[in-house]
Amino acid sequence: MLPMSVASVSRVLIVDDEKNIRTTLGVCLESIGCQVTQASTSEAALEALRHAPFDLAFLDLRLGLESGLDLLPRLLAERPGLDVVMITAYATFDTAVEAVKRGAADYVPKPFTPSQIRLIVERLAARRFEAVARTELESRLAEAAPDVTLETGSPRMRGVLEVVQRAALSEAPVLLRGENGTGKGVLARALHASSPRLGRPFVVVNCPTLTDELLASELFGHARGSFTGAVRDQPGRVEAAEGGTVFLDEIGEISPGLQSKLLRFLQEKVFERVGETRTRTADVRIVAATNRDLEAEVKSGRFREDLLYRLNVVEVTVPPLRERPEDVLPLAHRFLVFFAAGSKRPVPALSEGATRALLAYPWPGNVRELRNVMERAVILSPAQVLEVENLPDRLQAQVSEVPVLGGNFSAEEIEREHLLRVLARTPTMEEAARILGIDTSTLWRKRKKLGR
Repeated sequence: MLPMSVASVSRVLIVDDEKNIRTTLGVCLESIGCQVTQASTSEAALEALRHAPFDLAFLDLRLGLESGLDLLPRLLAERPGLDVVMITAYATFDTAVEAVKRGAADYVPKPFTPSQIRLIVERLAARRFEAVARTELESRLAEAAPDVTLETGSPRMRGVLEVVQRAALSEAPVLLRGENGTGKGVLARALHASSPRLGRPFVVVNCPTLTDELLASELFGHARGSFTGAVRDQPGRVEAAEGGTVFLDEIGEISPGLQSKLLRFLQEKVFERVGETRTRTADVRIVAATNRDLEAEVKSGRFREDLLYRLNVVEVTVPPLRERPEDVLPLAHRFLVFFAAGSKRPVPALSEGATRALLAYPWPGNVRELRNVMERAVILSPAQVLEVENLPDRLQAQVSEVPVLGGNFSAEEIEREHLLRVLARTPTMEEAARILGIDTSTLWRKRKKLGR
């Protein structure tokens, strides 16, 4: 038995001119959890594909006076990625070979048994599941290193994660806001992984890297000849993500023309490929991210107000690293472990001076900058204790500014440094307050005064 996310969500189209066959096959498929639609003619089958997404089609070789082999490429053109199984009472080796040549995924003769149908559905569903898993793995490997951990000592970041977990169970669009490098992409992936769409594709579109024309093609696909270099019909990321999630990174960069197309898709789940007039549908969830002030972009006329409202059903603001100092050292250690493993060396420790520098630095590049600093230190320093000298100059400059007992610093500066260090190494505000000998409300006030 395959897991629910693999077999029982298969959406199947049956194309056969015999009602009894459609009924029998439909009962077999529904008994294993498939959602079934029936069509008795070529045109009815094509019309069904235009209005709903399907994973699998069972197609009769003979449809009255029509040939299922002629319909096969039309089905595949209408819905790229569709698995088509040919069924016939006139099974020959030649027709089986011809069906596979034209793109069929499998072939079954009449009369068939429920066990045969179940085996075919589970085998093809498993193949789709493996393809999604492979894409997911390749995407993670391409990142080269983890961007952010979902474990945090920051109360504010814990609040963000709670919102993400709750939002994952809905179908509402989510807008992730925050500075570059805060881990918005990782949160988008975590949202998808916690949603009912897990097992379907998670597709990333990096909006600023493409021209307006290419971004439209990347999202919605294009028809052959629609622009220079379009040598064949090409489905876009929206179609590739069928049933899953599309993550639009830096949504604030897209042009007004494309904003209009995206708004229509969000509202109606319909779109056209570039250079085509045929309207298509797709069942995907949109998660977007931006580091821009979209309200200011709306006032300046660069971003559609109605699109902002449609995207911003669930808003999640990811705090910068400087506002969650509790996470600096745990993240630094996590990156050291990761890069040390890649270099096949023991995990280096951080000296007191290096620790002070990491805590004092404001991290304008956020988690991404911290990751890069740790990678650099592992590469350039063979020592098993990383000193402040092994860090970039901009971090070394922080050490002389860090107050120390007995130095020429005010009591306020000493208290500030002590508070920050205790907060950074304790998992909760309550524990930090206990160590400092003050109540939690007093610590909250002091922390707020420090801008933390």
